[in-house]
Amino acid sequence: METNLTQIHEVIEHHGTNREALVEILRDLSQQAGYLTPEALETVAAQLNLPAGEVHSVASFYSMINTRPCGEHVIRFCEDAPCHVAGGRAVWQALEQTLGIKFGETTPDNQWTLLPTSCLGLCAVGPVMMIDNDVYGNLTPEKIPEILARYTGGDA
Repeated sequence: METNLTQIHEVIEHHGTNREALVEILRDLSQQAGYLTPEALETVAAQLNLPAGEVHSVASFYSMINTRPCGEHVIRFCEDAPCHVAGGRAVWQALEQTLGIKFGETTPDNQWTLLPTSCLGLCAVGPVMMIDNDVYGNLTPEKIPEILARYTGGDA
């Protein structure tokens, strides 16, 4: 689903047109539409009277703002040092193997998108991932199929 002009106008009206609202505007639009097209970003830039390059840069910097289509469920796996030291590499590999895709990709059935992200702020329970808005910590490769099955009715 793409962002439409009405959505953009409503979200900007809700947050206001000052530069400080840009991240929240982009996040809300991304959540509503699933991702932001270049045209949507340019419309936001025009509405906020900001350079289009700045809006594109902000959108691509934040991992919670999607600038390309994603699967029905988005997995964001922390790739920072504390999660890596706690066994993150093995979990990373288990996610790729279980889903049959590499990080940055979406499954052919559009069920899953697998994305790396920076710290989720839960280093004490690393490795950590988010699926949609649900957070999972203390991950092991063995836990991955069971967690994914919660979203697919039994099959990852």
